[in-house]
Amino acid sequence: MTAAENVCYTLINVTNDSEPPSEVSLKADLEKGEIKAKTEALKKVIIMILNGEKLPGLLMTIIRFVLPLQDHTIKKLLLVFWEIVPKTTPDGKLLQEMILVCDAYRKDLQHPNEFIRGSTLRFLCKLKESELLEPLMPAIRACLEHRHSYVRRNAVLAIYTIYRNFEHLIPDAPELIHDFLVNEKDASCKRNAFMMLIHADQDRALDYLSTCIDQVHTFGDILQLVIVELIYKVCHANPSERARFIRCIYNLLQSSSPAVKYEAAGTLVTLSSAPTAIKAAAQCYIDLIIKESDNNVKLIVLDRLIELKEHPTHERVLQDLVMDILRVLTTPDLEVRKKTLQLALDLVSSRNVEELVIVLKKEVIKTNNVTEHEDTDKYRQLLVRTLHSCSVRFPDMAANVIPVLMEFLSDTNEAAAADVLEFVREAIQRFDNLRPLIIEKMLEVFHAIKTVKIFRGALWILGEYCSTKEDIQSVMTEVRRSLGEIPIVENELKKEAGEVKPEEEVTAAPAPKLVTEMGTYVTQSALSTSRPSKKEEDRPPLRGFLMDGDFYVAASLATTLTKVALRYVALAEDKKRQNSFVAEAMLIMATVLHLGKSSLPKKPITDDDVDRISLCLKVLSECSPLMNDIFNKECRRSLSHMLAVRLEEEKLSQKKESEKRNVTVQADDPISFMQLTAKNEMTSKEDQFQLSLLAAMGNTQRKEAADPLASKLNKVTQLTGFSDPVYAEAYVHVNQYDIVLDVLVVNQTSDTLQNCTLELATLGDLKLVEKPSPLTLAPHDFANIKANVKVASTENGIIFGNIVYDVSGAASDRNCVVLSDIHIDIMDYIQPASCTDAEFRQMWGMALSLGDKINLSQKKSFS
Repeated sequence: MTAAENVCYTLINVTNDSEPPSEVSLKADLEKGEIKAKTEALKKVIIMILNGEKLPGLLMTIIRFVLPLQDHTIKKLLLVFWEIVPKTTPDGKLLQEMILVCDAYRKDLQHPNEFIRGSTLRFLCKLKESELLEPLMPAIRACLEHRHSYVRRNAVLAIYTIYRNFEHLIPDAPELIHDFLVNEKDASCKRNAFMMLIHADQDRALDYLSTCIDQVHTFGDILQLVIVELIYKVCHANPSERARFIRCIYNLLQSSSPAVKYEAAGTLVTLSSAPTAIKAAAQCYIDLIIKESDNNVKLIVLDRLIELKEHPTHERVLQDLVMDILRVLTTPDLEVRKKTLQLALDLVSSRNVEELVIVLKKEVIKTNNVTEHEDTDKYRQLLVRTLHSCSVRFPDMAANVIPVLMEFLSDTNEAAAADVLEFVREAIQRFDNLRPLIIEKMLEVFHAIKTVKIFRGALWILGEYCSTKEDIQSVMTEVRRSLGEIPIVENELKKEAGEVKPEEEVTAAPAPKLVTEMGTYVTQSALSTSRPSKKEEDRPPLRGFLMDGDFYVAASLATTLTKVALRYVALAEDKKRQNSFVAEAMLIMATVLHLGKSSLPKKPITDDDVDRISLCLKVLSECSPLMNDIFNKECRRSLSHMLAVRLEEEKLSQKKESEKRNVTVQADDPISFMQLTAKNEMTSKEDQFQLSLLAAMGNTQRKEAADPLASKLNKVTQLTGFSDPVYAEAYVHVNQYDIVLDVLVVNQTSDTLQNCTLELATLGDLKLVEKPSPLTLAPHDFANIKANVKVASTENGIIFGNIVYDVSGAASDRNCVVLSDIHIDIMDYIQPASCTDAEFRQMWGMALSLGDKINLSQKKSFS
């Protein structure tokens, strides 16, 4: 095993700017120097040994002149030195000098200072030579009775490590630790002792737990966590023990420690599928989310709730807790709110949809009363979408939701208003009984709409679904109100010329009744003129859009007027009224067309909009049945078809999700009976503690291990040839935007390679996070070097470089081996996702607007 594969206990910073000292100067400093000089010399010795230097001549010098010193810094450095220094001869026998070291550490184990005792015990956990540990065993046992808890808990760790590696040195360790545990009062010491019994002698650990199972809720949180782990492992290996310990897990759900509650809830779910157990665990998770302030913790616990929901039998239990889950919406973090709303929407049913809608309506109203913030708009958008989905799935709720949401059509946040508009469009098409209500509310808020995109959508809805003469007249009234006085061009020119002064508003003050001296009533009236400032002057909304040069809304207006005019002609019997209405609609279109071709708007009307308005004028002048059918039937038929396709897609996706969750069993699958299953065949449930440990170590791809096609070997890239002095190959591990290169470097020569360095460079939007540190390779030795690369954009990248090294004892220049290129494919770190049509258009528009615009000028030359 190479040094690179050993467990690293200590990190040492190495400075490369100084020359390596000679062995003679180090010996002189260690023998005759002051404490400070000896400390610096010892540090240099440690660094040189780590770099592969052999310094056998300094071993006795350190034992004679440094080991007897009582300075605490030197004692700490000596612990590192004795950890890394070679302790055996080439034939594997222990060095004679190490007997003196062993005697020194026996004295340190009896030192009156508890820090020195504890540090020495921690050092003994790292020793792998049983000959060194054997003389120290009585002193280690004696440390179990020391007055200080720091010494006792490290003594337990030392005994556990020695028992695990060299059981013959202390065969009675489990019994010794069990007796220690019974009499111990300190929580950290009890935790270490109990942890040792779990791994060394589980029966003794269970015996101890049985004696104090009723007092578990009074223990410290570190001991409670270990007890949860023991109960999980015992019940996982032997399901018949569940009834014995499940009450203890229930009690730990009430622990004051959030970590204990989280682990206890997770254990309870894996041990029992009873509805009461699932409900208790879910309630515990919800309390954790509400009480914890860290958003990362909230998201992790929410994920556990979502995992619970994936199980078909658990979903019914969680449906009763929807209102409790909605308490999480008090969290200001948008990501937490988003996951909570999605979870609530997945769990909603006909039993709780009414309560859910009431809560969401209250939340929507709250967003209108708080100060504007970036996340407030996004949260309002999430609420609108959730209410939309509820209304589609449960049509009875739409009548309660629509009046609240229609108020947000006048919102300045276009995204939230667009979601409301999309919901209204779908509701008015699907629910015929709600059309009068929607039309009434739309006409109420029409004049207050502030964004042109929402105005266009509202115009379309009014034009498409107004079916009575009264509604059509109301639409025409609102359009005239939004346009102001017509003809527009003439009116605007008069304003500019000063003939009409809209800023001078002549108002008649209300006539108050006064009492004269005679006791009679008189009425006093007066005219007052007010001259508001230019900023206060506000054009009607539709005229404002047109004056800003947005004539796309004019094309929508023309289409709407054409639809309502054709419908009015079919409804009204009086020919005079028909002609009057059509003429008014054509006048509005003509005045808008005139405005677009004048110089008054900021931008002139486009040819497309001119064609559209002209077409509408022609349709109204002819009133042919074909055009009437196209305008009044085909548009609605297209919308109906689009909504039907979207509904079909949603049903298909829901069906796929339900198929994933439902466990299908084939006719010829074997049936496993838990009572008849051997312990080593208990594969029905995975060890959650082992999985969490693997996840912490980065080995999250459990399925890859079983699938030979997805093994690591398929991701290995050979970097050098087999005949090169240094052979290298890399395993490329891609985790979202982080790329880890695990490079295996093999010294194929008989020389020691010093300062062997992996030098990497990147091409494309890849960034090397840190430069790999140099190392020393013994003859035919190998090591692993890891390098981290960050992905900055969605482009393919290339990683290239070389390995440079010095040959020990050679006077030549540095040697270099060029590596093959590593190609990073975009598909390795891009994950599939979905988004709505509105989000796609928004992102696409943003991508287009990011492009730099370059003005090109061309000079013509004739030759």
